[in-house]
Amino acid sequence: MERLLSWMNAPLIVETLNVMAGLFVLAVGFGVFSIIVLYIIDRTQTKHAIRRNYPVIGRVRYLFENLGEYFRQYFFAMDREEMPFNRAQRAWVYRAAKAVDTTVAFGSTRDLRPAGTISFVNTAFPTLDADAASPSPMVIGPYCRNPFEAKSFFNISGLSYGAISKPAVQALSRGAARAGCWLNTGEGALSSFHLEGGGDIVFQIGTAKYGVRERDGKMSDQKLKDIAAHENVRMFEVKLSQGAKPGKGGILPGPKVSAEIAAIRGIAEGQDSISPNRHPEIDDLDDLLDMLSHIRAVTGKPVGFKLVLGDGAWLDTLFTAIAERPIEEAPDFITLDSADGGTGAAPQPLIDYMGMPIWESLPLLVDARNAHGFEDRIRIIASGKLINPGDVAWALCVGADFVNCARGFMFALGCIQALQCNKNTCPTGVTTHDKRLQSGLSVPDKSTRVYRYHDRVVNEVCMIAHSCGLPEPRLLRRRHARITTASGISLPLSEYYERWKKGEEPALDARPSTKLRVH
Repeated sequence: MERLLSWMNAPLIVETLNVMAGLFVLAVGFGVFSIIVLYIIDRTQTKHAIRRNYPVIGRVRYLFENLGEYFRQYFFAMDREEMPFNRAQRAWVYRAAKAVDTTVAFGSTRDLRPAGTISFVNTAFPTLDADAASPSPMVIGPYCRNPFEAKSFFNISGLSYGAISKPAVQALSRGAARAGCWLNTGEGALSSFHLEGGGDIVFQIGTAKYGVRERDGKMSDQKLKDIAAHENVRMFEVKLSQGAKPGKGGILPGPKVSAEIAAIRGIAEGQDSISPNRHPEIDDLDDLLDMLSHIRAVTGKPVGFKLVLGDGAWLDTLFTAIAERPIEEAPDFITLDSADGGTGAAPQPLIDYMGMPIWESLPLLVDARNAHGFEDRIRIIASGKLINPGDVAWALCVGADFVNCARGFMFALGCIQALQCNKNTCPTGVTTHDKRLQSGLSVPDKSTRVYRYHDRVVNEVCMIAHSCGLPEPRLLRRRHARITTASGISLPLSEYYERWKKGEEPALDARPSTKLRVH
């Protein structure tokens, strides 16, 4: 042994061990000192009762509370119970975006018994592949100087640069161009990143007029013309309200307002970007219709508006006002958002309690439009939690002409529903401006996933239509879907909504939590 120690330079080993022992004692001492300091801090502070009563140990509670958002979906939630999107919904999007198998085995985990459950009416003689047709394009704004022939019935909803990151916008732009669908800019103005893919763009005009505002906040005709000069900017959408916060303007926290975003929006860097809760110059329906007509005249392109419906009775007033004007002045489209829509920062009372959900508001809007004879003039775009093929097919059955989706495409980009959208700490780089976190989002890879997700949704909506005996999805009608009532017996949507309008609607359920169950 002595020879071995001599050969291994025993004095050096002893010295190393002594140093390591010294470091260990120092670390232990520092740890004990830190615990003592934390103990004193916790016992003397008065803001947190848990930390005051359980010094140091009480801090673990806040750690677990924070981590719970991340781990709940992996260890504790069942496939179909998590909110706002359950694991089954998200998993389908992930598989579709990655172009892997989306089939499942051993039966569905979707409960078909609850009231409100939607099912589709298959035929004994489905459409053969040889007889199937590609989804037909649809013209929006036939009276415009530059009408828009929209190729896809499934498109990307408003996602502002600022609310989402630069690489996320780039991936959406390239993916949308490849998929042949449009990309809505959201209210955060038009950036070069929206344009770089070369696909169709819908420019959204929010209440703050980002991108088309003068210094005093009023809308600039010259800036409208500059935006319209981009050939691939196909339409303009005036946002009255959105699903996450009806009655409240857009909210972009100051930490997410970078110099670049501030320049694009025309606001101050690093300060909260808070939009007015409505357009100051729109006090009533006449003002709204005047603004739409003005934007159409200036840009020569289709113009519509987006809203969350709060009361179905208002719709008759809306369409009566439209009917009193020349047909050319009617809105070219109406985008209907759901009360459970929205991706970014929003006050909880609004996100939880304000507005009508899409399953209730969409049939009201479609029926009101058709009753006034505008079904061939005003297109309806449905939006809000419609991320899977069944959701999209339901909206087409009810009468929507198009479906917009934001969070489905965010999942395609890699979103894991970490609920960090408003904190600039998104772990996947989708909604953060932290360069380190953004580096995980590969634009070439994610743009391909955006394309694949769109392609799979369209193909599987087509599959549903074929099972109903139709050559393509635009032929889906209410008779092609059924809804389960409280008795457990389902009715065709056509019959159900007719009874509903007459006040004879069989209650879905007495519980206030009942909702449409397409998923």
